[in-house]
Amino acid sequence: MAASYFPRWRRQPVAAEGSIVGIDERLAWPQMFAMGIQHVVAMFGATVLAPLLMGFDPNLCIFMSGIGTLLFFVLVGGRVPSYLGSSFAFIGLVIAVTGYGGHGPNPNIPVALGGIIACGVVYAIIGAIVSAVGTGWIETLMPPVVTGAIVCVIGLNLAPIAVHGVSGNSFDSWMALVTVLCVSAVAVFARGMLQRLLILIGLLMAYVIYAIVTNGLGMGKPIDFSIVANAAWFGMPHFTAPVFDPHAMTLLAPIAVILVAENLGHIKAVSAMTGQNLDRYIGRAFIGDGLATIVSGFAGGTGVTTYAENIGVMAVTKIYSTLVFVIAALIALVLGFSPKFGAVIQTIPGPVLGGVSIVVFGLIAVTGARIWVVNKVDFSNNRNLIVAAVTLVLGAGDFSLKLGGFGLGGIGTATFGAIILYALLRRKPAQGPVA
Repeated sequence: MAASYFPRWRRQPVAAEGSIVGIDERLAWPQMFAMGIQHVVAMFGATVLAPLLMGFDPNLCIFMSGIGTLLFFVLVGGRVPSYLGSSFAFIGLVIAVTGYGGHGPNPNIPVALGGIIACGVVYAIIGAIVSAVGTGWIETLMPPVVTGAIVCVIGLNLAPIAVHGVSGNSFDSWMALVTVLCVSAVAVFARGMLQRLLILIGLLMAYVIYAIVTNGLGMGKPIDFSIVANAAWFGMPHFTAPVFDPHAMTLLAPIAVILVAENLGHIKAVSAMTGQNLDRYIGRAFIGDGLATIVSGFAGGTGVTTYAENIGVMAVTKIYSTLVFVIAALIALVLGFSPKFGAVIQTIPGPVLGGVSIVVFGLIAVTGARIWVVNKVDFSNNRNLIVAAVTLVLGAGDFSLKLGGFGLGGIGTATFGAIILYALLRRKPAQGPVA
């Protein structure tokens, strides 16, 4: 049993290649700072991309990711290494409730914020229940066939958004494909950390190509760098107050189920990597993630979730010290106070962003399939086959259900459909030994 709420973080000498730095250990502060920067770079691409796709202020969302990570750190007592960034699970439904057209700031963000807060409340309540009774009921309701289908559906449901966003004219479509090729090239041919940062590096390559073709050769819409020149180096983030619309709240609240499945999988992955059983912190992790989402919603930011990108960095570096994430969060807060940094983000061309979206949404869909493969889901079992098949079509086809004032979009319908269908098709185990 822990002697104190927070670990004491024993100092380790310079880590030899392949050596492990545990959750309750740390390196020298210069090395810790370098690792913090690496985690910021790892989360940056997705944490910026998600708000851009929803019309949120990416600068504020970077800032709120830092706030959320610090809040999570406190809630779990510094015992679970994790970074919290913008969640992609919200994109489809936020676009649905706000009617966002995909270009520039979203004028209906306050309505989405009320729904994000409602989701955070549901998420925190689930965390409180898990803290009281354990995770067995979640694992029963959401086995790998269900969680894999839900994650896969998020990517498939978002696919039309990415494709339609770059189909306005031929130039945009070709630049989107160039972006896809850039990201793909980094993913396949790069090595080490460059490969881990495939989205960010690929986006930068496509950005440079776009600037050469438009600003240099006069084709397409040129990048306007004047907003960067006119932006101040330091300034307060632009906060937005929420509006609590019942329709938006009922649509977005069920996303909590997706976040639960996501967070549970991440904690299990970290447990496997560190060799430590972190199950006793799962309830507190859910509460921390839920509270971070609530706080972000009240400030004008997106819903947040634990980030697989940063778990990937831990897997590569074998440095699991939770203090690294405090440093990363503080760096994110500093970036949030720079309007010039936000202006640079706003110059990312739409076709480049759309091309990156095609890759990211596809990766989300494949991640769901990977859950099936890793957990050896048996698709010769008709129950698994039906649950996955129905869930994918409901989500990809954006099947919506309305009952009175309550409504569910494609992702929500697929999520609850997968859970309910799996439970309805459950059979009693056969008596006697099974061949």
